[in-house]
Amino acid sequence: MIDSASLAFDIDGVFADTMSLFIDIARDEYKINNINYEDIKCYYISECIDMKPEIISDIIVRILDGKHKAPLKPIDGSARVLRKLGRHGRLLFVTARPYPGLIIDWISETLRLDPASVEVIATGSFEAKADVLLDKKISYFVEDRLETCFALKEKGVTPVLFRQPWNRMEHPFVEVGNWQELEALIDFNGS
Repeated sequence: MIDSASLAFDIDGVFADTMSLFIDIARDEYKINNINYEDIKCYYISECIDMKPEIISDIIVRILDGKHKAPLKPIDGSARVLRKLGRHGRLLFVTARPYPGLIIDWISETLRLDPASVEVIATGSFEAKADVLLDKKISYFVEDRLETCFALKEKGVTPVLFRQPWNRMEHPFVEVGNWQELEALIDFNGS
């Protein structure tokens, strides 16, 4: 069981369904209709999707800046479990986004928790996550990028891999396929 006080979360691909938003923007704003979620078998979209790099870059900037018509949705079950955790203590999100941007507002609207009970740290890089987590005394981190899981483990943070099409390589980590599986691992009565 994971003590709820020692647990933190990535945002994109774990809480926020960012890849579905990417697909929605590609379809709605660029008329690209041939991408399915399961087609995104690598973290860097340009490595597995046939799309102009400048379009990929533009869509990513739109996501980061919140400049898109399609709504960003939470991954199924995430909001319920995170609200439950937020009622038991402080929630920490650590993201490799270069700046928090509008994601803080989205988290607040989605979770409807006291803003003082939610902290979002944008590190600007995957490599910086481990130091932030260790500084915050976090032992477990839910992450969807497999390479980041290896880096976290090397620094002493136990990763929990959130299963996605882009992380289907062999690995030694605890893995969850949805938020119900993750919830079953959490001790909500921890310190």
